Amino acid sequence: MKTKRKKITATVTAAITNKGRLWMLLVIGWLCTTVAMPLRAQCPAENKAFKSGEQVVYDLYFNWKFIWKKVGLASLTTNSTTFNHAPAYRMNLLSTGSKQTDFFFKMRDTLTCYITDRMEPLYFRKAAEEGKRYTVDEAWFSYKDGVSYVKQRRTYRDGTKYEMEYNDSRCIFDMLSILAQARSYDSRDYKVGDKILFPMATGRRVEEQTLIYRGKENVKANNDTTYRCLVFSFVEYKKGKEQEVITFFISDDDNHLPIRLDMYLNFGSAKAFFKSVRGNRYPMTSIVTE
Repeated sequence: MKTKRKKITATVTAAITNKGRLWMLLVIGWLCTTVAMPLRAQCPAENKAFKSGEQVVYDLYFNWKFIWKKVGLASLTTNSTTFNHAPAYRMNLLSTGSKQTDFFFKMRDTLTCYITDRMEPLYFRKAAEEGKRYTVDEAWFSYKDGVSYVKQRRTYRDGTKYEMEYNDSRCIFDMLSILAQARSYDSRDYKVGDKILFPMATGRRVEEQTLIYRGKENVKANNDTTYRCLVFSFVEYKKGKEQEVITFFISDDDNHLPIRLDMYLNFGSAKAFFKSVRGNRYPMTSIVTE
């Protein structure tokens, strides 16, 4: 077994570099639900958006030579639990490709995170089977004297491990804990063109992410219902030029659920459509009635 270790102490890191994975894009879509301002230096926050038992389901589509083909499903569940004998939430994101598309590309991804009842990240794990590649990413979070620390490890199919450590004066999030906290922020603080930056642990590195608020738009979901949505862009910067990676359409209500994601990939384009939700804390008041 091979183990590589890397220790990093910094405040800003490179932008996301691996946008070809649908799981990453879908999670980023969820996490941008209501980030209305730069994230706070300390992690504790009040949960105002979800309750235990919530489950959200999405249909995933890919563009095959001008034809949109359904390629799988994604579901996100949240439940109350304990972690190290203290109250916590456990969030699970599962994305699976259909049997028809497995012939071209197999995708079986499971993401799990634990957070305190004050929205503080505790532990993150992602097991991903994508094509012939299988990896397990893990992250452990701790806090001391106003500084956030994370230890990360990626394990490959052959047992090789890659480890790194990172700390920041800001709160460091993983792909699911940022979702949990961001959903409670007040969307009334948005102004068109606002840019939001935050550090996120992905299992192997910590990356600085950029979101831009674009305005509002009505969007039809896969349940034949139209929703009033907030529109966001996730962007990258290459040679000083802004490049759109994903466009998100987020329900303009207290649930702040993504209704549609338009994803621009190196190998084509993809979409995720909201299909259903159960156990939501608030009514879906963003529904547009004729």
